[in-house]
Amino acid sequence: MLTRGIRGAITLESNDKKSIKEATVELVDTILDKNNVEIENIAFAIFTVTSDINADFPAKYAREYCGFENVPMMCYREMDVDGAIKMCLRALICVNTTKNQKEIKHQYLKGAAKLRPDITE
Repeated sequence: MLTRGIRGAITLESNDKKSIKEATVELVDTILDKNNVEIENIAFAIFTVTSDINADFPAKYAREYCGFENVPMMCYREMDVDGAIKMCLRALICVNTTKNQKEIKHQYLKGAAKLRPDITE
């Protein structure tokens, strides 16, 4: 098996725990579903948020609601670049898989779809 990274992003409506929870669960569940990922095949996950999101940690909700109890995770803040998308949560989930790079289905949801219009369904 190889280790492949699966990317995704989603925008939030507001900076509160409920919005962070809902966005994290929706993004993680979509990434896992679209790529047929079994949790035991996840090597690690990294979450980033833009500077306008600080009400809670996305990894907390991946652990509590997505079955990531034993998945190593970290949360970081995105670079604050002028003109960049706001209220955005991003994920990089690294999985052990036999899929090649072209078979990986990255997921960009809601307002984050404009980040990668070339691959958004």
